[in-house]
Amino acid sequence: MECVEITSMSSRGQIVIPQRIREKLGFTEGEKFIVLGENGTIILKKIEKPSKEELIKQLDALAEKTRKKVEALGIKESDVPKMVHKLRGVKE
Repeated sequence: MECVEITSMSSRGQIVIPQRIREKLGFTEGEKFIVLGENGTIILKKIEKPSKEELIKQLDALAEKTRKKVEALGIKESDVPKMVHKLRGVKE
């Protein structure tokens, strides 16, 4: 069921999320939000911090994707220093 409340903005631009809504959504002090605004509408989206396990899973997936791309391009570990120097504009 939708929860509707009325709130107001302070002179410092602060808006209180009513307690009933905070409790229903499980928001606690210190939560971080993305704030989107357009045409008189403001949307708050809680930023979900991934767990350590989820972060490791995401990093492993990124590493695997990168490994496959490097293999497909035929890049060897011995090529990396030359590539870095070239990108930095360092003459060998």
